[in-house]
Amino acid sequence: MSKTFGKWIRRPWLLGVAGGMLVASLLLQYWPLPSSLQNRDYARLILADNGELLGARIAGDQQWRFAPVTELPDKYEQALLLFEDRRFRLHPGIDPLAIARASWGNIKAGRVTSGGSTLTMQLARMLRDDPPRTLPNKALEALSALHLEWHFSKDELLNFYASHAPFGGNIVGLRAAAWRYFGREPEQLSWAEAATLAVLPNSPALIHPGRDRERLRQKRDHLLHRLTEAGALSKLDLTLALREPLPERPRPLPHLAPHLLTTLAAEAPSQAVFHTTLNADLQRRTQQIAEQQGRRLARDGVHNLSILVLDHERMRTLAYVGNQAAGDSHAPAVDIIQRPRSTGSILKPLLYGLMLEEGELLPTTLVPDIPAYFGGYRPENYDRQYRGAVPAHRALARSLNVPAVHMLKDYGIERLHHRLQELGVSTLHRPAEDYGLSLILGGAEGTLWELTNLYARMTSMARAGTWPAEAQRIHGEHGEAKGDPGLGQGAAWLTLQALLNVVRPGTDALWRDFSGSQAIAWKTGTSYGLRDAWAIGSNGRYTVGVWAGNAGGEPAPALSGQKSAAPVLFEVFAQLGNHRWFDRPTRALKTVSVCITDGYLAGGQCESREIDIPRHSHFQQVTPHYQRVQLDATGQYRVHAGCERVSAMVSADLFTLPPLQAHFWRLHHSDYRPVPPWRPDCLAAVHHYADDQPMDLLYPREGSQVYIPLELSGRRGRTVLQAVHRHPEGKLFWHLDDRYLGKTRLFHEQAVSLDPGWHKLRLVDGDGYQLERWFRVLGGEG
Repeated sequence: MSKTFGKWIRRPWLLGVAGGMLVASLLLQYWPLPSSLQNRDYARLILADNGELLGARIAGDQQWRFAPVTELPDKYEQALLLFEDRRFRLHPGIDPLAIARASWGNIKAGRVTSGGSTLTMQLARMLRDDPPRTLPNKALEALSALHLEWHFSKDELLNFYASHAPFGGNIVGLRAAAWRYFGREPEQLSWAEAATLAVLPNSPALIHPGRDRERLRQKRDHLLHRLTEAGALSKLDLTLALREPLPERPRPLPHLAPHLLTTLAAEAPSQAVFHTTLNADLQRRTQQIAEQQGRRLARDGVHNLSILVLDHERMRTLAYVGNQAAGDSHAPAVDIIQRPRSTGSILKPLLYGLMLEEGELLPTTLVPDIPAYFGGYRPENYDRQYRGAVPAHRALARSLNVPAVHMLKDYGIERLHHRLQELGVSTLHRPAEDYGLSLILGGAEGTLWELTNLYARMTSMARAGTWPAEAQRIHGEHGEAKGDPGLGQGAAWLTLQALLNVVRPGTDALWRDFSGSQAIAWKTGTSYGLRDAWAIGSNGRYTVGVWAGNAGGEPAPALSGQKSAAPVLFEVFAQLGNHRWFDRPTRALKTVSVCITDGYLAGGQCESREIDIPRHSHFQQVTPHYQRVQLDATGQYRVHAGCERVSAMVSADLFTLPPLQAHFWRLHHSDYRPVPPWRPDCLAAVHHYADDQPMDLLYPREGSQVYIPLELSGRRGRTVLQAVHRHPEGKLFWHLDDRYLGKTRLFHEQAVSLDPGWHKLRLVDGDGYQLERWFRVLGGEG
């Protein structure tokens, strides 16, 4: 037996002490920490790019408890330790000197005037929901303080205390108190403000208006004097601090981005603080615009408005007004920026850009603008007019529906559907055939978030030649530019060039006449049924998206992208300042020679000019609208080899549109001249020398289904058949189901009564050309 073991045997109290220390150490190490230390329900905070508070949502237990600061501000820490626990960094959680001093004071006073609690003991009491201050509870607080000190550093304990301390009413924690009483982060508090918050948890009821406020001032001022004596404040600082007023009552918190906070909280339920990329000043000004414009729109029956501002150079979100609603009955809590809505015409630039990139189109190419029937689908332009044919870039700038549908038909619905998904449209949940040709006119749905991002990314591509990820909303958010955008720099730049020519609302329509005006490439959209109005545009630095309508989907007769959303768009751009438009991307473009008249590649038949197209475009179609004809010596009649000597013929290349296009083109182009008629002696053999078709049906089109309603008398009504001829003076002879109807000239129309079923219409003109079409009349009552 060793001497040491014998010593322990002879002195059993040493063994007891060692055993007790071992048990105490094990308890301190393994006894569970208070669950309330970490499992706290915090209020949700949303911060601007500079750290400014944009808004907050109260915690689930209805306490304004903000997530703790990472490090206590120096002013508050000095004030707190001097007021509550000067030896905090020296004791192990229990301060024997403080307990002795408190006990002596209580004995002298004959009552309990002080408890001698350390900050750690006060923290322990907070974690137990502030039980009555009895001796047993004091003992438990002391043990709990030792437990806390065993596991945490002094700085961590100070932070726990500051984040759990009560500051009056339902305000818990330093960060919440700093914002509710002084409207700023704790790091920005003055000495007087820091001293106020240092003394307040000791008597949180003093903050409320009334006679106790003078006691709060006395406590604060006494602490300020002590801080001066300790060398923390100068005499001048003390004088200024003493003159600062006490806070009157808790301030209302900012309410600048509530919908973004809702969206972010749903995406990250466990996160308490969202440090966004929003610009606080711009967010505030954008919110004011939304409020003002919202009142204007409400008078027209439009009760919801959303605005999104992106920096397409850095791909950051700068302003986010999720829903400016005209009252509680119009779904004010819904974040409409993230809700799918009918896209209207807002996807047209993407189709245009893709067709340019893939060699399906040139900016100047004529696109048909005529009455069209695609199965049971009949698109119409917003103004209910037709122009015969329109250059593609002008059709986009004027947002003409019929040319857009013709473009989609040529490009392919399935192809566009696939490309849109690759570009980032996530709301196309149905197969392409379900959307049909209406895909380009609002048959699909999209969110303001994704569509504005698409325009921003397209602008970034045009400016820098890169297709970036979606814009950040919070710092550290890094998305990926998924898939192949299929839209090169040249095509993106040309698309934006077309959108620079969209006519602006009101006096902004004359923007080119003002030297201070900036270039903005923008587009509007209005959904079918007047339920959604869009306006999205980009200047040299920013992209702005606006949606207006009714959250519940109710139509508004006055709603349109041009009148409802566009004025909001340009008011926001006015707040963003002027920014230089980016340069022509020379390396991404090449020039080709096109016919001035129809915009197709020139092949020597027409007067031409040079235009820009994407460098990798493989467009190869030479103009189809110039027809080489043989004329007689007078130039007034067409001739052929069967009626004129070849040596006497004069060759000419003439701009000639198909009859239906020519009919409407002539209404807008008074200088248009059709191909001259055949000389009378050439008509007999004309079909051996020419196969052109000088006429076409305006209604019904090939394969159309015609519904003829019953009249009040019970008899089936009549429908009007319409045709056009290349020559205004041309004559047409009408035959329906081999029955002669009559002859027309100038205005080619026939009113007929038809039975249900298929019918054959045959037209013959004065030169012997024939046109035959089948159509179907629906039976029953429709």
